[in-house]
Amino acid sequence: MTESATTLAPLAETTDWWRQAAVYQIYPRSFADGNGDGIGDLRGIISRVPYLLQLGIEAVWLSPFYPSALADGGYDVDDFRDVDPKIGTLEQFDEMVAALHGVGIKLIVDIVPNHSSDRHAWFREALESPKGSNARARYIFRDGKGERGELPPADWTSIFGGPAWTQVPDGQWYLHSFATEQPDFDWKHPEVREDFLRTLRFWSDRGVDGFRVDVAHGLAKDLGDVLPSKAELKAMPKADGTHPLWDRDEVHEIYAEWRAVFDEYTPARTAVAEAWVETPERRAKYASPTGLGQAFNFDLMDADFDATHFRDIVTDNLAQSAVTGSSTTWVFSNHDGVRHATRYGLAPRAGRPGKQGADWVLAGGPADEIAAELGLRRARAATLFELALPGSAYLYQGEELGLHEVAEIPDERRQDPAFWRTTPETRGHDGLGRDGCRVPLPWTRTGSSFGFGTGGAHLPQPAWFADSSVEAEDGVAGSTLELYREALRLRRELQGAETLTWDEELSGGDVLAFTRPGGWLSITNFGDEPVALPDGELLVMSGDPVDDADGTALLPGATTAWLRRGEA
Repeated sequence: MTESATTLAPLAETTDWWRQAAVYQIYPRSFADGNGDGIGDLRGIISRVPYLLQLGIEAVWLSPFYPSALADGGYDVDDFRDVDPKIGTLEQFDEMVAALHGVGIKLIVDIVPNHSSDRHAWFREALESPKGSNARARYIFRDGKGERGELPPADWTSIFGGPAWTQVPDGQWYLHSFATEQPDFDWKHPEVREDFLRTLRFWSDRGVDGFRVDVAHGLAKDLGDVLPSKAELKAMPKADGTHPLWDRDEVHEIYAEWRAVFDEYTPARTAVAEAWVETPERRAKYASPTGLGQAFNFDLMDADFDATHFRDIVTDNLAQSAVTGSSTTWVFSNHDGVRHATRYGLAPRAGRPGKQGADWVLAGGPADEIAAELGLRRARAATLFELALPGSAYLYQGEELGLHEVAEIPDERRQDPAFWRTTPETRGHDGLGRDGCRVPLPWTRTGSSFGFGTGGAHLPQPAWFADSSVEAEDGVAGSTLELYREALRLRRELQGAETLTWDEELSGGDVLAFTRPGGWLSITNFGDEPVALPDGELLVMSGDPVDDADGTALLPGATTAWLRRGEA
């Protein structure tokens, strides 16, 4: 990293920082390894705070760092108020908070309220307690079907494949919407509700500024005495707040209690919901100021690189945020999806569900230079488009390096339950699980783990990481890292009111343009052929500019530019 990494001024302090923040997601086990055991940790994060400052983000979202057997990448939590010893200690957590706050970077932590791990003290107590006990009532236990209860209570399938019910030694069965090691809480139990309020205060008291709420739409459940079949469950509506498992209206009673806790602090703590719901109206409930305050929209993650798709999504989500008084969120990559540099190098989804990790292997992976180059060009253009939008931008570690999905992971090295608990035909997410976006970051061109740590990496890194490392891109004009740094710097300088105006004169066909207050123009060419670049002061461009035969500046295909054109 350059010397300037340690000399930049802290970012400005504001109480509504979350409304238009650039938030950088750290998957801690794969970010930086400070003790050389092959697993990323808090020491590694602390050592990279200057890098985060120089990048120009306003906040870090820290994925789970709690004690865990890693049945689901840390989302199987043993203790919600501690740090995994492999990752660090509570004292190191405090040191990390102080280091981030010292340079003006906020901290959002992942909280996982739908389930615990099967090693959690409460679940161990439940297994040691009889049927009908208070300990079992904190989870969802049911008697089985069949003459001796040998069959599960229902034929449901978990999100990761396989049965959603697992039998315990005394014959009862417990529900796990995800992996077997992730038993679902019963949020009707008052002790569950009170314990999570305690957890929110525990981390808020340690300086955490906000929470990303995992599976926010899954907490409230109403199974009744007779469980529906899988087919009946699938046929039930999910948009009216009455589904037995997902997005029930009662969940917002829980978040009203959480909001009361958030508002105990000055400034108030914030939260963002991961809520996979059916309609904008349902999502708006999570973003309510009396609830969590903000909700993810993942619409751009599912969209093709297409001007019409992007415009429709932006228009719809800005309208939704206007209804709630919240701000919207934008995201192209995270720990659950194929990196967008890879997605955009593949054939369009055209509305179909994508198992595009598998497609990437068939296409040859990043070794296929045409697909890789096109995907990265489009990803850079999409990110520059995203960073010009009003609202929060969520960035995933490594996208600032232009990283592609790592497809070349041997089966025996894969860790994701979405890979191991399904068949190739039914496999969830991208068709290969989610390990490909969770490979430890490359910091240097060489070394056993490209600078991730001195003891190798817990997932194998490909040789092509060398040219995508921080060392390879730092200070190099035109690199993806330098593009992100410049765009994030300009974003802080230019960001104003949470509005945009579509420029109808410039937009049309494969071109999409809009202005922000102050004369900030963003224009994206989603097509293949260059188009005229508007007049104005060119601030940043996601690709290299070109000129026509007359010397007129053109905007190449798959490219975004920002210009300053005077007050608007």
